[in-house]
Amino acid sequence: MNRMKVAIVGAGIVGLANAWSAAKRGHEVTVFDRSTVARGASVRNFGMVWPIGQPTGGLHDIAMDTRARWLELSRASGLWVNACGSIHLAHRDDEWAVVTEFAAWSKANGNSCRLLTASEVLRMSAGANPEGLIGGLFSEAELCVNPRTAIAELAKWLAGTFGVQFEFGSAVKAVEDDQLLMADGRAFVTDRVVVCGGADFETLFPEVFTTAGLTRCKLQMLRTVAQPDSWWIGPHLASGLTLRHYRNFDVCKSLAQLQSRIAQEAPELDRLGIHVMASQNEFGEVILGDSHEYDDQISPFDKVQIDDLILSELRKVIRLPVWTIAERWNGIYAKNPRGPLFLKAPHPNVRICTATGGAGMTMSFGLAERVWEDWDLTMNSDFDFNKRLS
Repeated sequence: MNRMKVAIVGAGIVGLANAWSAAKRGHEVTVFDRSTVARGASVRNFGMVWPIGQPTGGLHDIAMDTRARWLELSRASGLWVNACGSIHLAHRDDEWAVVTEFAAWSKANGNSCRLLTASEVLRMSAGANPEGLIGGLFSEAELCVNPRTAIAELAKWLAGTFGVQFEFGSAVKAVEDDQLLMADGRAFVTDRVVVCGGADFETLFPEVFTTAGLTRCKLQMLRTVAQPDSWWIGPHLASGLTLRHYRNFDVCKSLAQLQSRIAQEAPELDRLGIHVMASQNEFGEVILGDSHEYDDQISPFDKVQIDDLILSELRKVIRLPVWTIAERWNGIYAKNPRGPLFLKAPHPNVRICTATGGAGMTMSFGLAERVWEDWDLTMNSDFDFNKRLS
């Protein structure tokens, strides 16, 4: 393949994934970002690489491909990646019914999930609350990275390994088929452009954004201080509330009863999209969350009620030596209701590649590979990239 000049707009995880896929094909890659450092959704998440959240088939394969790339990156760069796995905790009978059904379904479909008794959960995780614990669902596939350090380290590794150039603090004001026009008056000639700025591509292609049908989602999260005495949570922990959030559990007939119970007992959890999870970074800090508010629900001001509900629900299912909160924040990401990615070609040599729907750490590397594999496929109004991924 001829060496091409490739421009990536956006230095979040989707942009860096596309930069890696382009650079390893021998292209000359420059990444542009209007901020001096990454500040968006890519650094405001759990750092969970979460294959168990993707339905079996094409989407799960993409998640596992992404997992393999994180491990490859860790071996090559020394980046901290913890192959911790995950446990969905069951403290209620209907939660146990769902994880039991899913474990059986998973075994029949070649996945690596298995049921744990309460005592097995407690041996594996110091963070699980033993009070009322029935058991759990363990998956070995999940990884933990620290998004605040991982995004910066990935950029450094791409620069050092492949010679990827980074133009931070450089705002792109227009994208044409063969060049980028910068806010400071410069122009960069390119052969291909990938726009990876989340919903912010609205400023570059407003006509595409108007018809894209994307939604915005706001989440709230918290971080504790470092836990004392090298205390470790073990695998990622998720409560039974999480079973109603990820599509993979839709295969369970028993899920309906759990959903009905939560809707009756705590409708505010559904209204605010709260399901609770915990992960721990290399510094011993525990990341807690989260919530989901969409479009017109989104306010620039965080809700104390959401943080209180998150902490209340987490205290029912996990135990921490120290619950002192060091930081609270929100993040906003774009979501495509029709699939795991929004991909559009406004010009023959331009791709808008965005809206991974909160699964950027889990899906971006695998998605970027497929985008570049299909680069020469004609993109027209009838092309359904997400259908090909399913």
